[in-house]
Amino acid sequence: MSSGGAPAPAYKVVEVSPVADETLERALNEWTGQGFAFESLHFVMREGSHRPALAYLFFVRGEPPGGTTARAASAGRA
Repeated sequence: MSSGGAPAPAYKVVEVSPVADETLERALNEWTGQGFAFESLHFVMREGSHRPALAYLFFVRGEPPGGTTARAASAGRA
């Protein structure tokens, strides 16, 4: 439980398969539309294939422990 005014962060991990631009866009738009900030994307590869077998999208809503979200941090560098 968080002490103070900021709510504890809520994390979301979304598995995307098949991996295609349309499926990645759909998942990104769905979860950012629900107030989650995109954090990272990780591909799972199959041996002997150049295409990812699946992808994991990581999102966060609220303030992560000890700092700002990646989006806010990158905005500060711009």
